[in-house]
Amino acid sequence: MTGTVLMALAQLGLLVLALVLVHRPLGDHIARSLTSERHLAGERVLYRLGGIDPAADQRWTVYARSVLAFSLVSVLVLYVLQRVQGWLPLALGLEGVDPATAWNTAVSFVTNTNWQSYPGESTMGHLVQAAGLAVQNFLSAAVGLSVAVALVRGFLRSRTDRIGNFWVDLVRGVVRLLLPMAFLAALVLLVGGVVQNLSGPEQLTTLDGSTQTLVGGPIASQEAIKELGTNGGGFFNANSAHPFEGPSAWASLFQVFLLLVIPFSLPRTLGTLVGDLRQGRAVLAVMGGLWLTSVALVTWAELAARGSVPQAAGAAMEGKEVRFGEALSALFAASTTGTSTGAVNAFHDSFTAPGGGVLLLNMLLGEVAPGGVGSGLYGMLVLAVLAVFLAGLMVGRTPEYLGKKIGRREITLVALYVLTMPTLVLVGAALTAAVPGLAETSVQDPGPHGLSEMLYAYASGANNNGSAFAGFGAATDYQNVAIGLAMLLGRFVPVVLVLALAGSLARQAPVPAGTGTLPTHTATFVGLLAFVVVVVAGLTFFPALALAPVAEALL
Repeated sequence: MTGTVLMALAQLGLLVLALVLVHRPLGDHIARSLTSERHLAGERVLYRLGGIDPAADQRWTVYARSVLAFSLVSVLVLYVLQRVQGWLPLALGLEGVDPATAWNTAVSFVTNTNWQSYPGESTMGHLVQAAGLAVQNFLSAAVGLSVAVALVRGFLRSRTDRIGNFWVDLVRGVVRLLLPMAFLAALVLLVGGVVQNLSGPEQLTTLDGSTQTLVGGPIASQEAIKELGTNGGGFFNANSAHPFEGPSAWASLFQVFLLLVIPFSLPRTLGTLVGDLRQGRAVLAVMGGLWLTSVALVTWAELAARGSVPQAAGAAMEGKEVRFGEALSALFAASTTGTSTGAVNAFHDSFTAPGGGVLLLNMLLGEVAPGGVGSGLYGMLVLAVLAVFLAGLMVGRTPEYLGKKIGRREITLVALYVLTMPTLVLVGAALTAAVPGLAETSVQDPGPHGLSEMLYAYASGANNNGSAFAGFGAATDYQNVAIGLAMLLGRFVPVVLVLALAGSLARQAPVPAGTGTLPTHTATFVGLLAFVVVVVAGLTFFPALALAPVAEALL
């Protein structure tokens, strides 16, 4: 056990060191990329092809319509691509995807969720994987980044109704950030043994003389952007536990680095853009503190092997890849649920009850520790606005954040944002539990663990995470449609509310800090913001959690 603990600490220490080293240069690079007045030659070509005026500045309503229109077209294109797969090259003999699954998958990848109710290697051909799913991994991540920078502009600008140009933000996010980083990451993964080819299924003879079909494909390129863009999903049904996706422990640890590196660098971007690095450090402290707490709790739960079966076996290794062990599996799981990634290198359904409960809670916090590319930052900024407002009510301080007053309109938008995800999670899980026949076809365990499976599925969908408790049967028409709606509403209702908040803030004149202004860069505010993040989720979901993972842990 001592050796396992030391290995866990070494892996965590190496990861934190790498994130610290990258935090400043990457955060500053993102800030420069998104605010530069110079357009690259390739970007200008894209603007001409799309008929885009890069100098145009959009109102928040136009920005929001652009996001929604682009995403709707993306859903339709990806849906059609799946449905006609049988007529496409590199289809590997696979037929078109059925309508319910195609709908669910199209929505999933466009919303940065990457929830998969199908086995990838036997459902999607190489062209759909590369030209459909992988492309959306880039675009959906860039959409989240665009919304985050639009909200920051709302704090920076005054007496205007303009918050930027969505098309410019989208192109820059892909061209200047995601593409070059994904290219370098794919090279590292190739060196690590991740597969990259266009080969079809091959019949191989195993050691016991039986045959097994193995499928290759453009895996390293998709693996790089699925982690870097906090997308999740996987080329194979076993996801990052598959040796073609996660061939070694160091490659798996590198994937954890990829899914955390942009979200943990964005607070530096925030501090650089607002001209006060202390504001970014405060946000980073909350994100980092929540993430480290999650990692510690999940690791403890898995190493302690609570429960009769793990204790009898001597370890909680069921559902985990032996090449990675409990510690790296726990680190990966805590990180993937703390972001909006959803990639897994172990089955979360097989984690101990306390460990699985922490993973579920990570998503129910709103995935802000550190959250997805862009979505984590704008989610934390919305909660910071709420924290400032609550502090103002308690101590009589003026509710201001980053130089803008928080009034009735702003707090109404924040309240709607905060209530959207819980509504989708609780209503979705309640319908599955209450409608006759649904629970029987979707849940393999009628007890507390079954309720955890339902909650996890809708928390994953509504938070655009994409990971799953493997025991939940999501491959039914009802769940494909229902979880698809949860993903769609869970992504775009908050996005519209955030953009409306950005527009409201941009119209205000800046308010100079005074004696009544609450400092938002101090340790006190960091504690307050962390408290608000935890309490908002705790008050909303405590009854459901008490009946599910908490009850299971006490059995």
